[in-house]
Amino acid sequence: MSRFAGKVAIITGSSSGIGRATAVLLGKEGAKVTITGRNQKRLEDTAQTLKKSGVDVNLVAGDITKTACQETLVESSLKKFGKINILVNNVGAAFNDPDLTKTGIDTGVDILRKTLDINVISMVETIQKCKPHLIKTQGEIINVSTIASQQSSFIHYTYYGMAKSAVDQLTRCTSLELIKHGVRMNSVSPGFVDTPFLNAVGLPENAAKKVAEYYANNRDCIPSGVAGKSEDIAKCIAFLADRNSSSYIVGQTIVIDGGTSLVVAMSTHSLPKILDS
Repeated sequence: MSRFAGKVAIITGSSSGIGRATAVLLGKEGAKVTITGRNQKRLEDTAQTLKKSGVDVNLVAGDITKTACQETLVESSLKKFGKINILVNNVGAAFNDPDLTKTGIDTGVDILRKTLDINVISMVETIQKCKPHLIKTQGEIINVSTIASQQSSFIHYTYYGMAKSAVDQLTRCTSLELIKHGVRMNSVSPGFVDTPFLNAVGLPENAAKKVAEYYANNRDCIPSGVAGKSEDIAKCIAFLADRNSSSYIVGQTIVIDGGTSLVVAMSTHSLPKILDS
């Protein structure tokens, strides 16, 4: 029997990238899925991909930071499928300074508020709305974070790292509240993944491809020597969503980054060359 037969999953930010890959994987393994995103065309493309595999799909186009979209997401899932078993909080974004002249703390606080709104506040509100229904099914919540939330610094997107650090703490704290009701919450922290994320922050397709190739070819960036794929992250999300496989994992963050977060800058320099200089 498929792992998720009879299960209903809501996956935010599922019009492309990790969200789409997760929807496809859970759907192929038996789940009925609700997908959501702001890009109607890409969302419909995801829905068609799922339907071709025989997956029962509920599509909600809208802005997840808006209360109306969150309510529609939950209500339409319940109306169509009758329950909610899995919530994957995948939606997230980083934002550049409009003039592309400032980075880090020099970026306006309006960008900070926008970053917190989509990465943290919308996630909290979605969890709040899904909570009573997940308690009924003793379901699973998986939040998508990033290695930018870890101790290493990603100075170009300071606010994004700050927001995702809040997601990590949300996962730790809320998991203890929910496990009393039989609901598990965990998170995944991807490293560099070749998705439309870079396009969303303003890089054209050729530039995004160049960045992906550069990181993959420099092992001080990605020790495994290959950029991550959306399917890599989706497989870990599915593992955490499958209680038969991960029942004793509660409130944890699994890092999936090809070894990036293990690299210390000193180790990328040749000691023999230093001694010979």
